[in-house]
Amino acid sequence: MVTKGFRDSLLIGNQARPNIFDLSVQRLKQLYETVVEVDERITIEGYSEDPEPKPIDTASDPNLVVGLTGEVVRILRMPDLDAVRSQLETLQSQGYQNLAIGLMHAYTYPEHELQIAKLAEEMGFKVSASSVLQSMAKFVPRTQSAVADAYLTPMTALYLEGFRKGFRGQLDDENANKVLLSQSDGGLATWNSFSGLRGVLSGPAGGVVGLSRTCYDAEEGRPVLGFDMGGTSTDVARFSGALEHIFENTIAEVTIQTPQLDINTVAAGGGSILTWETGLLKVGPRSAGANPGPACYGKGGPLTVTDANLLLGRIIPEYFPKPLDLDIVKQKFVDLTDVVNRDKGGGDAFTPETLALGFLAIANATMTRPIRKLSEGRGYSAASHNLGCFGGAGGQHAVFIARDLGIQKAIIPRYSSILSAYGMALADVVVENQEPVAWKFEDDTLSELQARLDLISKKGIEALKLQGFDEESIVHECFLNMKYQGSDTTLMIRKPDQLSDFGAAFNTRHAQEFGFSQSRDILIDDIRVRSIGRSRVVDTSSPFKELNKLDDRSTVQTPTPAFTREVFFDILGWADTNVYTLPHLSPGTRISGPAMIIDETQTIVVDHASRATILPEHVVLEVGSVNQEQLSTNAVDPVQLSVFSHRFMTVAEQMGHTMEKTSISVNIKERLDYSCAIFSADGGLVANAPHIPGHLGSMSTAITAQIERHPPGDLKPGDVIISNHPAAGGTHLPDITTITPVFDDDENPSAILFYVANRGHHADVGGIAPGSMPPNSTELWQEGAAIESFRLVNQGVFDETGLIRHLYEIPGKFPGCSGTRTLSDNIADLKAAVASNQKGIQLIQALIKEFTWPVVEFYMKAIQENAAQAVRDLLKGFAQRYEGGVLEAEERNDDGIPFHLRVTIDKETGNTVFDFTGTGLEHSGNLNSPQACLHSAIMYCLRSMISADIPLNQGCLAPIHVVCPEGTILSPSITAATVGCTTETSSKIADLVLKAFQAAAASQGTMNNLTFGYGGTDPITGKVIKGFGYYETIAGGAGAGPDWEGTSGVHTHITNTRITDPEILEKRYPVILHEFSIRKGSGGAGLHRGGDGCVRDMEFRIPLQVSILSDRRVTAPYGMAGGKEGKRGENVWIRTDPVTGSTRKVALGPRQTAHFRAGDRIVILTPGGGGWGRRSPGIKRNLWFTTED
Repeated sequence: MVTKGFRDSLLIGNQARPNIFDLSVQRLKQLYETVVEVDERITIEGYSEDPEPKPIDTASDPNLVVGLTGEVVRILRMPDLDAVRSQLETLQSQGYQNLAIGLMHAYTYPEHELQIAKLAEEMGFKVSASSVLQSMAKFVPRTQSAVADAYLTPMTALYLEGFRKGFRGQLDDENANKVLLSQSDGGLATWNSFSGLRGVLSGPAGGVVGLSRTCYDAEEGRPVLGFDMGGTSTDVARFSGALEHIFENTIAEVTIQTPQLDINTVAAGGGSILTWETGLLKVGPRSAGANPGPACYGKGGPLTVTDANLLLGRIIPEYFPKPLDLDIVKQKFVDLTDVVNRDKGGGDAFTPETLALGFLAIANATMTRPIRKLSEGRGYSAASHNLGCFGGAGGQHAVFIARDLGIQKAIIPRYSSILSAYGMALADVVVENQEPVAWKFEDDTLSELQARLDLISKKGIEALKLQGFDEESIVHECFLNMKYQGSDTTLMIRKPDQLSDFGAAFNTRHAQEFGFSQSRDILIDDIRVRSIGRSRVVDTSSPFKELNKLDDRSTVQTPTPAFTREVFFDILGWADTNVYTLPHLSPGTRISGPAMIIDETQTIVVDHASRATILPEHVVLEVGSVNQEQLSTNAVDPVQLSVFSHRFMTVAEQMGHTMEKTSISVNIKERLDYSCAIFSADGGLVANAPHIPGHLGSMSTAITAQIERHPPGDLKPGDVIISNHPAAGGTHLPDITTITPVFDDDENPSAILFYVANRGHHADVGGIAPGSMPPNSTELWQEGAAIESFRLVNQGVFDETGLIRHLYEIPGKFPGCSGTRTLSDNIADLKAAVASNQKGIQLIQALIKEFTWPVVEFYMKAIQENAAQAVRDLLKGFAQRYEGGVLEAEERNDDGIPFHLRVTIDKETGNTVFDFTGTGLEHSGNLNSPQACLHSAIMYCLRSMISADIPLNQGCLAPIHVVCPEGTILSPSITAATVGCTTETSSKIADLVLKAFQAAAASQGTMNNLTFGYGGTDPITGKVIKGFGYYETIAGGAGAGPDWEGTSGVHTHITNTRITDPEILEKRYPVILHEFSIRKGSGGAGLHRGGDGCVRDMEFRIPLQVSILSDRRVTAPYGMAGGKEGKRGENVWIRTDPVTGSTRKVALGPRQTAHFRAGDRIVILTPGGGGWGRRSPGIKRNLWFTTED
């Protein structure tokens, strides 16, 4: 049950698609079966972006109440409980028993949820109410959490009900508190208080608890990185003396809010499938699972990581729990080796063994990515940690993972393969209580804060007393969930010795994790108390103390191997390797590699450069360095090609992580409207994180433009350039690119080796309209600050004065224009952009130090060439499919301007001409597209038509020659307005290219740009008015394809930005979101139906300037192969008469800006996607497709 207007909110989610290059936009099915809307509504009375907030008098209006957080809430409609009862009766008659309830703003005003929950429980429903489970803001994840709980808890309760019947007294006696279950937060709960929602990660959480108790010593002080490698995936975590919790996480596309240990999972484990495609060796993400399992299981399964370890002798079949077929593994590797050697051309030929070793190296590179994110992404060096290894396959990879990370010591507990279970036995009983607040942290609130902490602690004490704990055995961990004013990034801060030191602790933690602190007010979002019942203390020996004891002994035992096996190692090749059985090794034994240590549940591999020390409860691996020969640059090694692809991707991902965490604005932090990438010294795209396609393909032009403007020697270490001008590789002006050169640290300090860059969409950069997305602009200067090249940082000094001049003073001088209306956010976000690039520089320089510059440069170019070859193969395939290799298509925008494309493919080489001759003239408005946008859209389409997972880089455009006559909408003059290029015209280009290749029916073909706000420089009086600007793009329908249904309510093609959560939107801005739902029936009919668009209905509570910039309001998204068109979009203004209160509807058209009164609404109906194929009476349409299908 959800608030009326939000029935599809979980389906739409954040509107981003999981894989940006998947034209079919596959989503997992939702957990719920039916949605019922309740006609109730509350909203937040104030808004945090108010530049001049005033006190709210709650006594003067009976509809105003103070919520749990201290925020003033306006009750718009109370639920009609009789109507709700009728709805529940209908559900009961249909057989439903489990009910999740998620109502808007229930985190602060839960009364409506509680009323409905009480009624439903009286009627016999099992109820999961979002406000009871976790009272945190964000409607979508909180409601998804309630759904997950309603999905899981009744089933676990049913199992536990049967389980307890096996006990005498059925656990209704003194044994009631002796059956405990692990939770995702690392604590235990009694069987009758267990929640399915809190147990989602209970297994991995047990592993982290086991890690903390067995592999960490507070006196030794070195933090430990946990590496838990299983059959299908690997979990990684970090422990530095206290369990680290997060409160929001996405698992299988479901975002849940609940306390959980910070565990990252990567799809690489023993069952990960090994493949060779498009010149790349790949490990995962698909897994063979348990059935059919790896090839060695003898059930027809594919080659996997387990098979590679078996082939190399790193698994002893006699000690494996089931018989293994080595012969079939050998044959499959021989067959695959022949294919790889035939395809790759030059270089040393693989043997089956070297190929298997290469796959393991790639698996290790895959698994170190999340470890680097967990450490380096938070400002910690991975090398400053120990590695704690566990899981069934952890010991086989421990030495190699540690060496890749620069870690010198790997610790393997004796129970490593069952450490998750062992950790559960070591865990404490925990009761979590968390309450939302909306307080400013200041001296005046300390007494009230202490009182609330005491009150919440008492709740924990009472709960634990009922479980048999006395008060002396209960301890409390107290936390505040804190953030800076204007930011939505919170940090859970543990209580320091003095309550007044919370602020200093927050600033210190923020500086550690994000590289800076701010002089803004600190806010408290939540107060949390973790009450722990400690009934026993399990002593586990410290491996470090045991090692120190051992070092003091005069002799070390020399072991006798159980037997010897041939094992294949890098450098050594096949080597006679001593195999030892762990139960027969005495503490104090030291074993030099190469060696293997085994027992009934685990295998530990020690290579020739490492040494194992046997302790009473651990095996400690001292990881030695290996003097590797420098990698050859004579021929490309497919193994290293994949490894470098991972390493470059890791750099871009860490840049993105820094950008998200350190930014301030909703646009960048919440909507993730930014991209990060690495570029070669000539400006070519090398690698990127999976961010916004429209940014990734166009940033290269911005880099080359700065290379032209800054001759060799002009840029110095510590310099950072920003630019957004279309003449300098920009697109529309809110997208500001931040560029930092990476210099040679050694031989030639003035030589630039790489560029790192990011591009972020700023909510306002000035111009004639708030949000800087004016639908009526006709000149570039009307759209805000236009910067060709500005040295934002000059040899390490941030030029804030110059930035203010460019963003505020200069654009404000044009007639009718204002400077930026969000200057403080602009400055903060650009500082985040600088920090993001600095993170990239650090990681690239570390990569060069590890491999040398010639090797890094060689593989940088090889990665680009690999992508170029994949595109050539794609195009040659199209040339064969369409005889003559000539494809043609035409589209028109809502103004009737034609977009014409003729594609001519050389069937021998794959070289292709994209000729846009015949495209219409420069647009009189703002839909003009610089060539950077054009190249970006072409690159996106080419990459999306390649089914294999290849990196997106400059190589994708190497076979392409673009012809585009000057003076057209796709090659306009430098003063032409371009605000609609990245959103509208680039979407048109994507539809045009996909139409020419007949790859898919049209998607919605627009981004439905909505901006609103007020403030800036008054054009009449010249007075500066404080205000704000907000910007969002809205999802629509995806086009259907030859074997897929179009997806509904999703962003498509050139963008993938998120939508702001409804509660966050209303907390920060003076709006009421009445509806955000799927526009049923708007997708085009066909054998495969197009996806439906969306309905977004928003009311403005104060007078605002509102702008809509969109397309596909006149032209419809085309169908393909006989499929029908999707429905056109509509923009409707519901105008309210201020005197009578009556309303009337007014069509806004595709592009319009208007001054809305308080109470006015805008309703945006986004287009559906086109259908594919004619639906014949005898053909049943496929409703669901999975990746396997």
